[in-house]
Amino acid sequence: MNSKRTSNQTETNLDSPIVMLHGLRGTRQGLFLIKKHLAGFKVIIPDLPAFGTEAPYKSQTIEDYVEWINDFISKQDLTTKPLLIGHSFGSIIAAGYAAKYPSNIQKLILINPVAEKTINVTGFMGAMFIKTQYWLGRTLPEKAARKLLSAKIFVDGMSVYTTITRDQTLRKFIRDQHRTYFSTFHDTRSLSQAFMTSASRSVGEFATKIKTPTLLIAGDKDYLTKVSKQQELANKIKNSKLVVIKNVGHLTHYETPDQIADEIKKFI
Repeated sequence: MNSKRTSNQTETNLDSPIVMLHGLRGTRQGLFLIKKHLAGFKVIIPDLPAFGTEAPYKSQTIEDYVEWINDFISKQDLTTKPLLIGHSFGSIIAAGYAAKYPSNIQKLILINPVAEKTINVTGFMGAMFIKTQYWLGRTLPEKAARKLLSAKIFVDGMSVYTTITRDQTLRKFIRDQHRTYFSTFHDTRSLSQAFMTSASRSVGEFATKIKTPTLLIAGDKDYLTKVSKQQELANKIKNSKLVVIKNVGHLTHYETPDQIADEIKKFI
């Protein structure tokens, strides 16, 4: 009996390859904890253009990212269509992909989706501060701009702002992850362009065009998008379901990767 269930599960996993897209200033390493909880599945996580090991691709617009992902998926050795997963900025790219290439994926999963333009929800002073930093990032000489955008106080500040857990060991792990990978962008100009794209675009603009079965996973304390806005987004996407994880914010991939993986497996 148990052997039969294991055999069936293995068959399902092989029939459900997964492609995952990370968020702004992240790299594929940021999604490895979720991948760890998806043992048995074929999980593919690329660095997005201009981040980690990947050079920029044309310009850092959603449209160019969508074309890059389409080319990337076509080069994978997949016998079936993949599930596409995107976290944060990756959710906008994944939504854009699902809207343009619905027949190329089985299902869509959006983790901490950016339901509305973040430039509208950050607050005036916060938005001006961040926009000024990235404006300097594309106007200063590369060395000075990289020093500014990689400043420890800025990186640690973002870590503190986005981390909800009170577990000090986990908080230190997240801080160290940000210190290690947050500044592995290719160059400051492409980073600044990607930032402006992430701040001015949203999943919401693609919502009514998405016909693929979709799962949205949100944190109830996400500073970027309130749960009420996530529900509005889910209502706009045909054949979608919203799952809200309690006591977590925007970093569900670090704080609750096991719960994220469980929801992914249930949806599959």
